[in-house]
Amino acid sequence: MLDFSRPNDLSACWMPFTANRQFKKSPRMLVEADGMYYTSGTGSKVIDSSSGLWCVNAGHKNPKIVEAIQNQVSELDYCPSFQIGHPKVFELATKVVDLAPVGIDHVIFTNSGSEAVDSALKIALGYHRAKGQGERTRLIGRERGYHGVNFGGISVGGIVNNRKVFGSLLTGVDHLRHTHMLEKNAFSKGQPEHGCELAEDLERLCALHGAETIAAVIIEPVAGSTGVLIPPKGYLERIREICTKYGILLIFDEVITGFGRLGESFASVYYDITPDMITCAKGLTNGIIPMGGVLVSKEIHDAFMTGPEYLIELYHGYTYSGNPVSCAAGLATLSVYAEEGLFERAKELSPYWEELIHSFKGLPHVIDIRNEGLVGAVELEAIPGSPGKRGFEVFVEAFNQGLLARATGDIIAMSPPLIAEKSHLDEIRTILESVLKKAN
Repeated sequence: MLDFSRPNDLSACWMPFTANRQFKKSPRMLVEADGMYYTSGTGSKVIDSSSGLWCVNAGHKNPKIVEAIQNQVSELDYCPSFQIGHPKVFELATKVVDLAPVGIDHVIFTNSGSEAVDSALKIALGYHRAKGQGERTRLIGRERGYHGVNFGGISVGGIVNNRKVFGSLLTGVDHLRHTHMLEKNAFSKGQPEHGCELAEDLERLCALHGAETIAAVIIEPVAGSTGVLIPPKGYLERIREICTKYGILLIFDEVITGFGRLGESFASVYYDITPDMITCAKGLTNGIIPMGGVLVSKEIHDAFMTGPEYLIELYHGYTYSGNPVSCAAGLATLSVYAEEGLFERAKELSPYWEELIHSFKGLPHVIDIRNEGLVGAVELEAIPGSPGKRGFEVFVEAFNQGLLARATGDIIAMSPPLIAEKSHLDEIRTILESVLKKAN
């Protein structure tokens, strides 16, 4: 007989990306959410300046999305994704690719951004093999890049703590330098002026390894999880040029920047640069139900469509790829974005957000501020010998004062829901300013 009588003392749950011992001594619990706010375990309101975890773009508990999920569960709870389909997965795929740049015509669904990245890497390798270029096996990422936590993602990723204890990872991977140039670009508004020349790292790696051995380059147009690194002017354009020159696939990881964060459907649309593949997740379902996807060009898709029609073209996928409930959430979310004009709203709020976040300049320990669209970061000077401590303490104190932000090292990153009013942004500023003024 099952026995669930053990008391809930928090110990059984090993929390991800969390200082578990500190948390369990002083838990930060959220028990309810609505619109721009959470309710904490103590009953106090907490304004959400990070869209949960970069994902709740349409605000919490949107009634249309909630209703769509409830209706779907009562109608069709699960459908196999191998050799069987259901109407909503095709409907969602059409709507997603309609938001993509011209030439991106197909999407394969996953369960997360991490899975989307690994899927994109596999598709890149498979594409080159299908084209008779099986020698293209090398993958290029970027220092400080974040591409999820699966082995492919951490191999091409460049955040040290995500990689260093997990062995040799994938072979044949190299990295471009990151674009964070604090000495030249501190307190830039939007795209910084300096750093385009760092794209020439790709030319160097092509010369080092042989361009004919490189399958794909994967980068975040705006590097979010490492602390909101905005691409220097001309940088993404130059990366695209080099990839085209050598026949290398360019993958934009838009798990964070997808679905309105910069005021357009994707960062690739915002920057007017078309990659060969786009990974997405988070805002696809407003963070309510796990779902991700890989958007690919017609050329990539069609390269696999060979051989007898009864044979599987791509030996890849997941039990929950295109899950009916996830698709219902995705369809409702995209509908809310369109009906409420949330991408346009983000664009309209961006200038106000820019001035607001740069108002922190001059506060104690603030060494840089960065922004693009409705995303921003305040970088703090590290405490000597204790990197990350100051950022963590600001995060905790901000939560205690009613603000949920995202701490990544000594960087406070923010990406408020696209439903925000100026008054909400003012509230975020008031709380964070108070915390920063008292930071040790």
